[in-house]
Amino acid sequence: MTYYESTGHLLLTPVDREAPARVVRLRELGLGQRPDPELDLFARRAAQTLAAPYAGVNFIGEERQFFAGLHHGPDAPASGYPARTLPRDHGYCPHVVVRRRALVLEDVRDFARFAGNAVVDESGVRSYLGAPLTDRRGIVLGTVCVVDGVPRKWGTQGLATAKELAAELVALLHEREDRQG
Repeated sequence: MTYYESTGHLLLTPVDREAPARVVRLRELGLGQRPDPELDLFARRAAQTLAAPYAGVNFIGEERQFFAGLHHGPDAPASGYPARTLPRDHGYCPHVVVRRRALVLEDVRDFARFAGNAVVDESGVRSYLGAPLTDRRGIVLGTVCVVDGVPRKWGTQGLATAKELAAELVALLHEREDRQG
């Protein structure tokens, strides 16, 4: 068990056995190393579609996560969140990637496993909705996610919308790969 030093909370970030293969695949696709204006626009659309102040297209490496697409709305608090790069044990996207399925947290403080995560205390994240980006090889590359600083009832429609956005984004990434290849 690992404890997060600044808060003393128990960290329960899952072991990610697919990380080495994912890192190779992300390199092949040219993803997860630099901001991508097209993915920034996609994150903006995700935020608008789900009426959330923050959204991201996040690719997960072995030690870190990188938001190649990132959006924070004009009404979002000026807390410096979200950053483009976070340690792997910050946030909820690594859980989505390892679980290989969407995650809905209407209020992260309702779940002991997630309440002690650094993004709660450092960034004020209270609500999360994320869906996996699974490529044609079956590798989960990362997530499309939205977050809010207040508890949110995303509901089944919000979950369905996040999954639709993820499928759309995967299709876009496959089109890019096909054009390159």
